[in-house]
Amino acid sequence: MDFITILQVLDSTIRLATPLLLACLAGLFSERAGIFDIGLEGKMLFAAFFSAATAYLTGSVWLGLLAGIAASMVLSGLHGVASITFRGNQLISGVAINFLAAGMTVLVAQDWFAQGGRTPSLSGAARFNPVTLPLAETLKDVPVIGPIYHELISGHTILVYLAFLMVPLTWWILYRTRFGLRLRAVGENPAAVDTAGVSVVGLRYAAVAICGLLCGVAGAYLATALQAGFVKDMSAGRGYIALAALIFAKWRPWYALSSTLLFGFLQAIALRPDLIQNTVGIRVQVQLLDALPYILTVIILAGFVGKAIPPRAGGEPYVKER
Repeated sequence: MDFITILQVLDSTIRLATPLLLACLAGLFSERAGIFDIGLEGKMLFAAFFSAATAYLTGSVWLGLLAGIAASMVLSGLHGVASITFRGNQLISGVAINFLAAGMTVLVAQDWFAQGGRTPSLSGAARFNPVTLPLAETLKDVPVIGPIYHELISGHTILVYLAFLMVPLTWWILYRTRFGLRLRAVGENPAAVDTAGVSVVGLRYAAVAICGLLCGVAGAYLATALQAGFVKDMSAGRGYIALAALIFAKWRPWYALSSTLLFGFLQAIALRPDLIQNTVGIRVQVQLLDALPYILTVIILAGFVGKAIPPRAGGEPYVKER
């Protein structure tokens, strides 16, 4: 396997890991505040449809992005009302959101566009285009450094760079700000936070809102950057994989980056089955390669990669003592 091929695989890894990373960070904020959210899948799907539909109808990908974020935050609001205000079961609420998004996106897409539950193809200003970083063309012929900068670092859409910048920003918010300290405390001991005069409900709603925003960006990326339009069930289990990556990362931002890159790499390998055959001389079924991320998800959820301890108050509605 030559150097350029390796760079191409790593380039695909970055592109495929981006929605996983955004969704993983979304779940990180929510679960650090004590709100388990398995509705990441539904939020991404909802955002993917409304971003693609709006971008097609308006011709503006930025309006599509805003529509995707708004759609995701609506579902986050529903999850917040069900699990925070009415103290409902958080897992059931998340499952309901996934079912709602899976059915509604196809129904609305068919009603609006009559193309079998998909949107028309996006082009031009209706989708995010790759960004060429400064000096990328100038340095591309420089040995080693040039191809890495030109092929691997440059040439991604702006949402890819945003997703990777969110990792240090998330770390800074959670570990270097008063808001982050309180958010983590709410997930561990909400009674202590309440005793200190800080609103547990307000912090949990803030976390749910941030979760909706990041899922909205992830869904918009799927439909307007990674692909050129919405298709049925295009999230393809990425929300569940992001949850597995979050557990693998033990609810830490930098670990979330490495775990989502691992899943992205497995997905990238699945797109290039010839590489394995040419490298190790073994022919592997494409279906097995496609299943690798989901197999790893099951392994992680089964606890074979070490014990991951979630926030102590996670999944438990807070009832204020009178």
